[in-house]
Amino acid sequence: MGPGPINCYPRVLSAMSTQLVGQYDPVMTGYMNETMALYRQVFMTQNQQTLLVDGTSRAGIEAMIVSCLEPGDRVLVPIFGRFGHLLTEIAERVGAKVFTIEVAWGEVFKAEQIEAAIKQFDPKMVAIVQGDTSTTMLQPLADIGEVCRRLDVILYCDGTASIGGNAFETDNWKIDAVSVGLQKCLGGPSGSAPITMGERYLDIINKRRHIELGIRDENHQAGQNSRIQSNYFDLPMIIDYWGDERLNHHTEAASMLYCARECAINLLDEGIDNCIARHKLNGDAMLAGVKGLNLKPFGDISNKMNNVVGVYIPENVDGEAIRHQMLHDFNIEIGTSFGPLHGKIWRIGTMGYNARQDCVLSTLQSLESVLRRNGHKMKLGEAVDAAFSVYGK
Repeated sequence: MGPGPINCYPRVLSAMSTQLVGQYDPVMTGYMNETMALYRQVFMTQNQQTLLVDGTSRAGIEAMIVSCLEPGDRVLVPIFGRFGHLLTEIAERVGAKVFTIEVAWGEVFKAEQIEAAIKQFDPKMVAIVQGDTSTTMLQPLADIGEVCRRLDVILYCDGTASIGGNAFETDNWKIDAVSVGLQKCLGGPSGSAPITMGERYLDIINKRRHIELGIRDENHQAGQNSRIQSNYFDLPMIIDYWGDERLNHHTEAASMLYCARECAINLLDEGIDNCIARHKLNGDAMLAGVKGLNLKPFGDISNKMNNVVGVYIPENVDGEAIRHQMLHDFNIEIGTSFGPLHGKIWRIGTMGYNARQDCVLSTLQSLESVLRRNGHKMKLGEAVDAAFSVYGK
């Protein structure tokens, strides 16, 4: 019950055990095409280039940034938690000139703050996180997309922690490129990074297109701009692999393809709106419950993700001892945090397969028992009653 990774949906675990087939077997290429179509629905986009990067969610982030940014390009990163710093580091490593703006951890940006920074720094790209699990905050994006489109700036978003449990509308919000992972609300394992790319983003990366000498023929033409610094994360090459020509790039991670496909099917079978509502219901119940434990939630609750809540650790208890006892006595994991919040808050998730009433209630009951035995004062039973009151509505 931490901020992710979390327990997988059983049907996703089952899909991972499917027997392997060759990467050009019609079944395999059919699965690839089907997965592309499924994730267009997940991302709520018409983007043709919607596919998987083999690797964790960080692989998707790196592919998006290294394929688009050339040395000297200007990029703006609004930072409201740990993962804004990650975007900054990756952009710096490819030689981009990075400009950052920051708000305190626990807050999010207003669109006018980002618009002012764009006008000040004139970036090629704005790179931003939607949900940052380090702070549990959810950055509103719709107005930012409009600003970036109006000012002719590429908007790239990492939606790993939020998609599936919170609204994410790629096309309606005018987001040019998105990458995510499976291990949060999509309820899968870490190891595959679904991405989607709009035409404005593709226009940039296609100018850097490169075809390896061993598979190139006289009909292939290279782009006029610099070659992308990474071979593995070269998105035009990966697009050629997933496209009709099937130019070999790497051996597709078949088991991760199976489970990424099943994550999408699972979400769409439930219905995106229904899944978001389930995450909100159980997130609201957990929030009410931790308040009933006489614990103080962290940050601007009006901008909290549905699927995780930050909770201040009471001054009279050892936060790591509480986590140890929860794990070893009750078999329940809750999260610590990073950076300026390390040792100050716990992060408790309600996401994917664990966004369920029984998980919420057992976590609250166990946390009450552990806190009581460590001297924390509260009204016994109030946490579970508060959660039940949310479910009762």
